[in-house]
Amino acid sequence: KQWYQRRVAITAGEVKLGFMSAFLKASAQALQEMPEVNAFIDGKEIVYRDYVDISVAVATPKGLVVPVLRNVETMSYAGIELALNSLGKKARDGALAIEDMDGGTFTVSNGGVFGSLYGTPIINLPQSAILGMHAIQDRPVARGGQVVIRPMMYIALTYDHRLIDGREAVTFLRRIKAAVEDPAILLLDI
Repeated sequence: KQWYQRRVAITAGEVKLGFMSAFLKASAQALQEMPEVNAFIDGKEIVYRDYVDISVAVATPKGLVVPVLRNVETMSYAGIELALNSLGKKARDGALAIEDMDGGTFTVSNGGVFGSLYGTPIINLPQSAILGMHAIQDRPVARGGQVVIRPMMYIALTYDHRLIDGREAVTFLRRIKAAVEDPAILLLDI
């Protein structure tokens, strides 16, 4: 992570690489691979989108707002960080317009910044799913027959069962997990 942070700082004007860009990049890739998670129901029709606009929950002094990062599937990690910083500043300054918060195809909420260990985020209709990120804590895990301490984060996907079955939901989460744990999966497009 430190190498990536230095590289992003050089290319993006001192923007630090955070976990959100990794989760947003991984989500965008998984949404393209699994279009039903990026779809929505319109009456009796299922509408599939060919773009990924991710709503990101942002806490402000006046409450939670959910601005949208547009076309995340085309963005680099640094581009995502720059866009997050820009939208976050607009949110904290109370300068978001309705257009900034309208039209997301998927939402990511990071309750972990407030210490949430686990929770069930609520879908932002007409979206079909929302990813909840939770606090990172050291936990015992088995590795190579040994119990070791590793930083762990629980993630949760709330989804519309009319579009997404359990198998697809778990597959989606596993793709995000794999890409966050090994960014080479996204960087090398494997």
